[in-house]
Amino acid sequence: MQPLNFPAYQFRFKSSENKVQIFDPIRKKFIQLQPEEWVRQHVVSFLITEKNYPKSLINVEKELLVNNLKRRYDVLGYYPDGRIHLVVECKAPSIKITQETFDQIARYNLSLKADYLMVTNGLQHYFCKMDYEQEKYVFLKDIPSYML
Repeated sequence: MQPLNFPAYQFRFKSSENKVQIFDPIRKKFIQLQPEEWVRQHVVSFLITEKNYPKSLINVEKELLVNNLKRRYDVLGYYPDGRIHLVVECKAPSIKITQETFDQIARYNLSLKADYLMVTNGLQHYFCKMDYEQEKYVFLKDIPSYML
């Protein structure tokens, strides 16, 4: 897999049926290594290592309903009381980040109500803080570190 615009992290890999798998510390299992999964695992390591998110307050690849359609978010970071702190949308490195990507995460966030959004393809990262009063998002240089 190609190098990404994240610090270098140590990952666990294994081969199964001639396919490489990467260990997901949140789901606690090996997942087939695809370009988007490569980005997702870097995001998880970034949140844990750089931003001090407790593993217990991170969720990966779960289903949610958006306008009565089943969708899957990539990564969520929670507050201890269960409110959602952060929603992350991951794309493969070959996928350009477009307005459509922001529209996708904004649709997800209509029901999730997170304080922060992150969109990344592993090479480019965009961070936003939600301003619910003004009904907009404010772009940031980075997301804040996790604080209890």
